[in-house]
Amino acid sequence: MKFYRILLAVVLLAALPNMAAADSLQDNLRRHVERLCDPSLLGRKAGTSGERLAAGYLYDCLEEIGVSMLTGRDGDTFTIVCSDGSRIESANIVGILEGEDQNLREEYIVIGAHLDHLGSYSVNVDGVPQERIYPGACSNASGIASLIEAARILKDNAGLRRRSLVFVGFGAMEEQFAGSRYFASEGGFGQIANVKMMIDLDMLGRGGSTNQFEIYSPLQSGTLTSLINYVAANESVTTRPALHSGWVFPSDFLAFDQAGIPCVTFSTGTFREYRTTRDTPDMLLYDNLAAETVYIAAFSRSVACKVSLMENGSAVSGRLYALNECDVQPQFLRHDVRYFMDNWVYKYLKYPKKSVTENTEGFERTTNKRGEEILRAVVHVSFIIEADGNVSNVAVDRGANDALDDEALRVVEASPKWKPGEVDGRKVRTKIVIPVEYRLKKR
Repeated sequence: MKFYRILLAVVLLAALPNMAAADSLQDNLRRHVERLCDPSLLGRKAGTSGERLAAGYLYDCLEEIGVSMLTGRDGDTFTIVCSDGSRIESANIVGILEGEDQNLREEYIVIGAHLDHLGSYSVNVDGVPQERIYPGACSNASGIASLIEAARILKDNAGLRRRSLVFVGFGAMEEQFAGSRYFASEGGFGQIANVKMMIDLDMLGRGGSTNQFEIYSPLQSGTLTSLINYVAANESVTTRPALHSGWVFPSDFLAFDQAGIPCVTFSTGTFREYRTTRDTPDMLLYDNLAAETVYIAAFSRSVACKVSLMENGSAVSGRLYALNECDVQPQFLRHDVRYFMDNWVYKYLKYPKKSVTENTEGFERTTNKRGEEILRAVVHVSFIIEADGNVSNVAVDRGANDALDDEALRVVEASPKWKPGEVDGRKVRTKIVIPVEYRLKKR
């Protein structure tokens, strides 16, 4: 085993710089991003022909690389039933590179990125209707582009994988992460119980102090540091992600985290043009995206080869429980979640100035008991009460607008320690989701 590790390190150090010339890698990434942002795809909204074209493009790229496809070109389809009774049909594209170790090849590392974005909308300019498109270059054509080129790098180095690598383009992320939730369900990926890690790629290729390359994860910091150090010791890479601190933006990793599967997200974070029509291919730094892609491939191969993925055999401090699974539910200052809402969240929640004076995006009109018309918005925030009582993994499960989402996150993140939940007399990790409601009287 020691000889294998030494040999692996030597081979990787020699091979990685030659996996893809920097220029051709950057060119490939740019080509993928520009194709996915092409106006003909109309912003890749879930359930539209644009999303299907993006899915077909990913399928063709993975098949051309030599990835064994587990779905047809139309993908593994699923249906979303909307609140108004309408239906959206979307699909996941799935392929695999089989592991080479007979003892570990039935264990899987999932590398995923979402295909869809926000679509488009119509406006009238001087009486002429025009279509405004949300290109979604960074969010998340960048993630799909990185997924494709990471698969190419990993395919070109057969024999250096012990576990199997599964590549997934998730459909309908913007519809409550429907694609990743379906994949992680019993009806999705049949071997989900054997998935040992999920690697999520979302919003890559930016730069600067506010958008540095980071690794977001609910894993313990010691486990993350150990994995990053392992990559540095066994791979030749020119970049290294920082450990992200603070709130974790919601993405496709959530479904895997809720299933108790260790997960990480590679990202350069949210940015000024996020979820606007200005998120265009020219905003990306393709030299950064290339270096990040090489690192992602190196990280993926490392966890596919590492005999023991987690320190002490565990990624987290225990299984994640729902509130209704706890014998004793978590308590905030000796009270329940409702008390937390009334005496912490709504006590310290501040209405963002822009939402009061300018921007009512995300609000819906309704009438109160006095017959007054009001504007109402709800932000669904999820978080975990760890076994030591600390609050972690604060994220928006369903948002309203950026200002309202950020304020709800700020208040929950500032929560004091709780008394943890208990199961069979043991302190456990508990996931909680709360609806944070904003109300404004119509002006």
